[in-house]
This record gives sequence, C-alpha cells and structure tokens, in this order.
Amino acid sequence: MTFANATQAFAAEIGPERVKQWTVEFDDRARRELRKLDAKNQKAILCYLRERISGTKDPKQFGKPLRKNLAGLWRYLVGDYRFICRIEENRLVVFVVKVGHQRDVYED
Repeated sequence: MTFANATQAFAAEIGPERVKQWTVEFDDRARRELRKLDAKNQKAILCYLRERISGTKDPKQFGKPLRKNLAGLWRYLVGDYRFICRIEENRLVVFVVKVGHQRDVYED
C-alpha cells in the first residue's frame, strides 16, 4: 500500500459519522518525514494512529507527555520510531508535528 493510499484510507475511516471521536492531522513537515520512511514503518505508524488514537476516548492513555522545552507535546512510540503530537482537546484532534527514529526525533 502506498503512502497516498494509506492516508486516503485513513481519512475515509475517520468520516463524519465519528464526529465525537478523536481525529488525527499531520503537519506538512511530519507528513514529509513519514513519507521518507520505508513502507513497513509508514503502515505501522498509520495503523497505530487509526486503531489506537483516532478510535479512543483519551489519546493520552497511549502516549507520554514531554517536558522542558517540549512541554505541551506528547510522544508515541511505534517500533523504533516516535511521533510527537500536540493534543487539541477543544477540536478533538491529535496533531502530528514530527515523525522520526527514536534516537534523533528530538533534534531540530
């Protein structure tokens, strides 16, 4: 499955009938970072977001809050990769701001 097909399938599953559910959005930079990963890791991350995060009542239960200069952001771990998110509770959106290998995801 290509990245474009996976994101389209992901968007289709979120549909309007799940208005009360959390949704996931990607920052342009995070989208580019995700595209750079191999297909296996792309699929694993998108599957995690679809099955765990967008369908839950509380996405914080699967993540860990970041501290210091990254306070207010949350991290999620899938295999060797992390994605950093901002949780927008007023819109019920988990906004992915960065995707990368766990050893260098925090570097700018």
